[in-house]
Order: sequence, then C-alpha cells, then structure tokens
Amino acid sequence: MKVTLKTIAQEAGLSITTVSRALAGYDDVNEETRRRVIDIARRLGYQPNLAARHLRSKQTRTVGMVIPLTSYFSDPFFMELLSGVGRQAAEYGYDLLLSAQQPGEEELIAYRRMVASSRIDGVIVARVWKDDPRIAFLKEAQHPFVAFGRSNAGDYPYIDVDGLSGMRQLVRHLVERGHRHIALILSPANLVFTAVRYEGYTQGLAEAGIPVRQDYLVEADLSQEGGCAAAHRLLTLPDPPTAIIACNDTMAIGAMEAARERGLRVGRDLAIAGFDDIPLAAHTDPPLTTVRQPIYDIGRRALDMLIRVIRHEPLEEPHVLINPQLIVRASTGGHSP
Repeated sequence: MKVTLKTIAQEAGLSITTVSRALAGYDDVNEETRRRVIDIARRLGYQPNLAARHLRSKQTRTVGMVIPLTSYFSDPFFMELLSGVGRQAAEYGYDLLLSAQQPGEEELIAYRRMVASSRIDGVIVARVWKDDPRIAFLKEAQHPFVAFGRSNAGDYPYIDVDGLSGMRQLVRHLVERGHRHIALILSPANLVFTAVRYEGYTQGLAEAGIPVRQDYLVEADLSQEGGCAAAHRLLTLPDPPTAIIACNDTMAIGAMEAARERGLRVGRDLAIAGFDDIPLAAHTDPPLTTVRQPIYDIGRRALDMLIRVIRHEPLEEPHVLINPQLIVRASTGGHSP
C-alpha cells in the first residue's frame, strides 16, 4: 500500500496540513512535532512526490556544495564540514547535492550549471578566495548562498572564524615556551584565510619583539605531503626553526612526519602546531597543539543560515565571526630552546 500524507497524519493523530508543513520544514510546526512526523514518515517508508512538490513550490528541497577535486577532497576539514552541513540539511528535510571539480574555472562552471539547471535552492561556499568569482556570480544571479569565509566580493551572509586571533594565540603560546625561531607553513595565497592567519602570525611575533624572517615562511597546498615537504625545507636551513606553525592541521601532521624522518622528537626537539582541530589532531603521536574552530557546528550553522535565506527570512546575524580556542597538547610541550 502506498504511504501518503494521509497515512502519516492518521498514524500521528495530526491533520494532513500539519504533516505536510512539518515535512516541508515550516517554522509554525514545533520541533517536537516535526521530529515525530519525520520519524513516522521514515518508519512507514514515505516517498514524497518531489516533482509535484517542485512544481507547486518552485523549490527542489536540495542544497549544493562544490568540493575542489584535489588533495582537499580527502581533507578531514571538508569531511567534518560536510558532515555538519549534511546532518542539518537532513533535519530540515533537504538533500545535499555534492559536486567534485578541479579548483578554479571548473568549480565556477559547476556553480553556474547548478544554478542554471534549477537543481538546488541554495548553496554553501567553503574555503573562500580573495576575489571570489563564485560569490560574485551567486550575488549577480541573486541565488541564495552562505559562505564559510569572508572575501573582497562585498556584502553577503557568511560565517567565519577569527583566524588572526587564533594565530596570535599560537605564537604567544610558543613564545611563552621560550621559542623565538618560529616558522610558518602558509596555505595557498589565493585563499582569504591565508592572509588573515599570516597577519595574526606577524602580530604575534611583533608583540614579542621578534622580527619576521622570510626564510621561515614556506607555502604548501594544505595536504599532508605538502606540509612534510615544507617542513623539510625549513629544517635544512642553516639556522632552522625550533617551532613550526602550519595553517592547517593536515600540513602540521605532515611536518611531524618530516621531523621524525630527520630524527627529531616532536614536542622536545621541535615544537609543531596546527589550525582547525580536526578529529585526528588529538590522536597523533604526540597529540597536536592546534587552534580549534568548530567545523562540524559551523557546517550546521551555515545550513541554518542558508535555509533562512532560501525562505527570505531575515538573518539575526548575517556576518558571524567565531572566536577560536587554543588547544595545547604535547606537540609543543616541554622544549625551551
């Protein structure tokens, strides 16, 4: 027997209208009722007529994300972010359409294709570029979106982490441990957060009266392999650093690998720190000191914001800036150069 809205309504003891609005995610249905209706619909195997719904509402109940098809695709940062976005989308009864593309022009083409085909109601943009053509396109198309990160593309809804503050905290921590030879493995220059975290690094050094050394700055591609290669370059300098900060945890883990390959004990002979606090950071050997940005929660909050944008509801905070938290672990412990 086909399960209909009437079937669910009878099971739940509710009106068909209430069931319909609960499944559609309308705010006039309280959370407890909405969850009960969704649970009943799942248990009974309810399959909505999406084509008919789309014709009535002109909505697909699908949100999109485009992931760069590089080493980033296996980046735990993206997996954590996707988990948060996907979980919250499911709570609202939305599907998540994921597209993997080569970074750059192919990514932009994917956004254009998603919008032109009317396959999505809105999109989450992650790892924002300085002058981001994706955001410029979405603004011009007046297509609902929320970004994880700020760019030079004008005003738009975003959620971000104060990377400048986070990096200053890291530098201050290392200085307090006695370090004055502190290197930085930078993320790619086209990413907005690279400049922000670099500024935090330079401010932290300036506060300690330490000059910036250009030979202590190495750019890598956010991957573990890139971090390992960058750390090897730093550690072969005539005056190598006693501490290395990486702009993400994955590169920091690569730097730890390079230190081990050179016979150095991380946390004693060399301090290493990262940024993100991905789940693996607490389980490296030794555990990694890092700056925590709540990636999973950010994914959920970004999706909450996006649903409001899709529904043309006002955002209480269209620009959300989260203060990160320094997490001190053994990878920076004990060593006083």
